[in-house]
Amino acid sequence: MWRDAWTVAAKDLRIELRSRVGVNQVVPFAVLVLLLFAFALGPDRKALASAAAGLFWLAVLFSAVLAVQRSFAIESADGARDGLRLSGLDPAGIFLGKAAAVVVQLAALEVVVGAGVVVLYGAHMSGVGLVLGASALGTVGIAAAGMAYGAIASGLRVSETLLPLLLLPVVVPVLLAGTKTWDAALTGHLANGMPWLRLLALFAIVYSALGLLAFGPLLEAS
Repeated sequence: MWRDAWTVAAKDLRIELRSRVGVNQVVPFAVLVLLLFAFALGPDRKALASAAAGLFWLAVLFSAVLAVQRSFAIESADGARDGLRLSGLDPAGIFLGKAAAVVVQLAALEVVVGAGVVVLYGAHMSGVGLVLGASALGTVGIAAAGMAYGAIASGLRVSETLLPLLLLPVVVPVLLAGTKTWDAALTGHLANGMPWLRLLALFAIVYSALGLLAFGPLLEAS
């Protein structure tokens, strides 16, 4: 399983590096979302700083939809998905590999978005460890949920519009817990963020376990 996961993750990341879709489309989209929120809230730096945590996670979630769609789109042409089914790879390994590739892409994106939040919104990172922990757990949870619901939507003609409708309501706990954790880190009240950090960990564990169990049947049905 772990060998198959490494193979799938390496394959997806090589494709992304060569196509540069993440650099040319996903990252500019996330930065544009931050800029639009900044224009919507106006020039008040206090209002921007107070909303920075929530806006960070909204930008990440919107960009995650694009990343998950791209992860399944690379196997939609030339019968590649059928080849993946017939390859003999462990379905759990495929799930872990594709989720790991999305995690790497989102982690790189979050560095850019986090820098944008600091520059555009004037946010101050008081609890760096809490920020990193929340970002890591939230990213794993988003990627795991994205793989599960991406597999459901990938075989349908309306997958591009169906995936956001399936995924975004499910990741509301990440939006809520991630925002609360980041708020605690930005304001210096680190203890307030620990219960929300545990919720992020629970979400990541639950969807990782569900994905490991259900990805095989979902891949066959797609």
